[in-house]
Amino acid sequence: MNAAVMRKVGIGINPHPNELDCKRIERALSSRQRYRYVSPNVKPVRGGYLIESPCCSHNIDKDGGLIDVALVHYDTVNGMWKLFRKNHASGLWEFYSIYYRLTSAIEELNTDPERLFWQ
Repeated sequence: MNAAVMRKVGIGINPHPNELDCKRIERALSSRQRYRYVSPNVKPVRGGYLIESPCCSHNIDKDGGLIDVALVHYDTVNGMWKLFRKNHASGLWEFYSIYYRLTSAIEELNTDPERLFWQ
């Protein structure tokens, strides 16, 4: 007799962060246009990834320490990526834009046309 095996699937489990996408982001950041001489860190956080980097300009951290650059968060309800920038004056994260693909969000971060992320 063949027996069926029932398996419970977790509904509402957030697929992010994960190691694969963390490495993808790290690799993609190597093609950024600003501050190419520093090595940013990508840290997994609940629902996404935190990108931080040494402050080479010394505009934000006079000692050149690590500063928050961006927060990439996956919205499981809508299936979209939300990109946030850090307002260092207030210490708060500010919404920047929504993307349907992670690669699109990272491309925007890499070009940083308004110079809001890599300061």
